[in-house]
Amino acid sequence: MKKIKVKIDWEDNYCAYSDEVLGCVATHKTFEGIKEAYASALEFHLDGMREDGDELPAKLQGAYELEFEMTAQALLHHFDGIITRAALSRITGINERQLGHYMTRYRRPRPAQRLKIINGLHSIGRELTAVV
Repeated sequence: MKKIKVKIDWEDNYCAYSDEVLGCVATHKTFEGIKEAYASALEFHLDGMREDGDELPAKLQGAYELEFEMTAQALLHHFDGIITRAALSRITGINERQLGHYMTRYRRPRPAQRLKIINGLHSIGRELTAVV
């Protein structure tokens, strides 16, 4: 099954787009909602392409699966209030102020910093699931 990568970002709401499907975007207030909204928007977009007689991108012909990837800003916003910046700072080695800059988009993290944030969240998750 073909995979379509969909990026989820944060800009006052979650927003989703794919570099593989130009012109199809969605927004929603919740993380679960944005996934559903993008899937719906994509179907609407493809129906419109079919009606207009446009050729569908090869990846969208037949069965496909959406693979969602969150930006660092969307990740930090999603977990804000659930995991403190202090806890995330301790586990990632990125100071709280810098995490705040990433969350507000004052600065954008390099790929290595984004990976530290993801690994830190996974580490916290593993610790939480290890509790009996």
